[in-house]
Amino acid sequence: MRKAGPIAAAAALALVGAGALTYAVAGDEGADGVPSAGSADAGFARDMAVHHQQAVEMSYVVRDRTRDEEVRRLAYDIAQTQANQRGMMLGWLDLWELPKVSADPPMTWMGMGDRAADGGDGALMPGMATRAEMERLGKLNGKQAEIFFLQLMTDHHKGGVHMAQGCVDKCTVGVEKRLARGMVEAQRSEIELMAGMLRERGAAPR
Repeated sequence: MRKAGPIAAAAALALVGAGALTYAVAGDEGADGVPSAGSADAGFARDMAVHHQQAVEMSYVVRDRTRDEEVRRLAYDIAQTQANQRGMMLGWLDLWELPKVSADPPMTWMGMGDRAADGGDGALMPGMATRAEMERLGKLNGKQAEIFFLQLMTDHHKGGVHMAQGCVDKCTVGVEKRLARGMVEAQRSEIELMAGMLRERGAAPR
């Protein structure tokens, strides 16, 4: 049976972060005032909100394509955790009075703006599924849907870890850096979990 510790910890972190919004605005842990629209803090909040939204969508898709309780439980955990975190990040942007959409390409805050998009097929940021992959997931059923979901979500989490580590390194708002650290730990744990689930199904990460 899989361990729920990292997921529960991520959920707890989300609640702590939600209660600490005012500290973020005040410049927690050394940040000097509200971050600018072009800062890593704002860029991470904007881009990770979009990144998380796709994970939520993938999770709801697979929930309806399989009856496997282990996969459905994982999908539920991911959807709930990432929807909560997405709400926090959009809330920070509101409190900072910063736009939720930027004219700059995604990942500009990490110096990857010109390389983030992959030719217009829908994968805007590291690990994100393309439109074609999302459509394929929506057409599969049972074990095939489970395997493809686990492969897509493994890639998605690897991209999310890369982005979250970027915030740990570049963000200045303390509560946001702590959330990013929690994302790195929780998603790495889920990557290991999904590798085991793929092995059980005779498959492997892509």
